[in-house]
Amino acid sequence: MVWKPHVTVAAVIEKNQRFLLVEETTDNGIAFNQPAGHLEPGENLIQAVKREVQEETAWQFEPQALVAVQLWRKTPDAPSFLRFCFTGSVHSHDPNQALDTGILATHWLSHEEIMAKRAQLRSPLVSICVDEYLKGQHHPLSLLQTYLDLA
Repeated sequence: MVWKPHVTVAAVIEKNQRFLLVEETTDNGIAFNQPAGHLEPGENLIQAVKREVQEETAWQFEPQALVAVQLWRKTPDAPSFLRFCFTGSVHSHDPNQALDTGILATHWLSHEEIMAKRAQLRSPLVSICVDEYLKGQHHPLSLLQTYLDLA
């Protein structure tokens, strides 16, 4: 059997010392998460994070840096996730856009509010990514290289 982690993307988006999070339904109830989701066939990581932010928040996202690449597994029996966490800015919000299935609302929360919701975060990676962002972890997007269909 070949081990394959789930490849996901997430975005730490800060504006006026508040971070954009989504409130979503999960198998374990309601949780808070960065806009995030799975890499889809044929897209690169930048395309994936732009799409996920737009689908989940109705904002257009412009990635500017990579905050972290994280390998996470909740328990030995749980699936593993390889998560690419970006930061950048948003513009062109469409308040009339329906949000992705399972997204209940979006929230701009302070760091303190996020930490107060620690038990309700989708995973520990949510607060870890915010903390890494606040520590200044910003790596150039040029680290990411895509070679789809390269012969």
